[in-house]
Amino acid sequence: MIAMVTGASSGFGEAISRALVAAGHRVIGTGRRAERLAGLADELGESFLPLVFDVQDKAATRAALDGLPSGWSEVDLLVNNAGLALGLAPAHQSELEDWEQMIATNISGLTLVTRLLLPGMVARNRGHVINIGSIAGTYPYPGGNVYGATKAFVKQFSLNLRADLAGTAVRVTNVEPGLCGGTEFSNVRFHGDDAKAASVYQGVQAISPQDIANTVLWIGEQPAHVNINSIEIMPVAQTFGPLHISRG
Repeated sequence: MIAMVTGASSGFGEAISRALVAAGHRVIGTGRRAERLAGLADELGESFLPLVFDVQDKAATRAALDGLPSGWSEVDLLVNNAGLALGLAPAHQSELEDWEQMIATNISGLTLVTRLLLPGMVARNRGHVINIGSIAGTYPYPGGNVYGATKAFVKQFSLNLRADLAGTAVRVTNVEPGLCGGTEFSNVRFHGDDAKAASVYQGVQAISPQDIANTVLWIGEQPAHVNINSIEIMPVAQTFGPLHISRG
């Protein structure tokens, strides 16, 4: 199987790439940071192909995918992982630029890569799109405003893709993590404020990128007749009412 994992230079994408390669698959890892992808390529060897571009850049994305080597061009599994949250302020105090960047990456970038690879999957009558959504796409919380809205888009887009793909063997899944540590997510959200980012996970055994990677691998290796529509994953410490987190 040939997989493409967007946002492979850190966090979920890095862990997913490792898990897929360890299971015997080939992975095209995409991202903006060439040095991080090169380091992952050194670690994973010939089964990992680094591809440097920003999903927000339509021309660069098209050029990168059009330029895939012939032995890597038939992507069987697309993991749309590239995404981010910026800020946690209420809507009337949020930065418009933060909103625009979340929309550009979480929605526009995801749909662009999907649209470019999907025709090949349909033509070959095989393939799988796994979108990395979030519980924020289902459960609102203060400060989630546009981030949660982008993930609600991903949730509905995933379901609508399945509707459009009726009669084909192409599968679509939305993976919806809850509180997850060990990534740059909160550091990015709080614009590099390490202390504030660390406080999010203080006293909590959050889920990890490896947990998400294990889940993606399991979904991708299900029998061809099985489609996992969506899967929601939280740490035991997190639950509803609203999204209460028990701190130790």
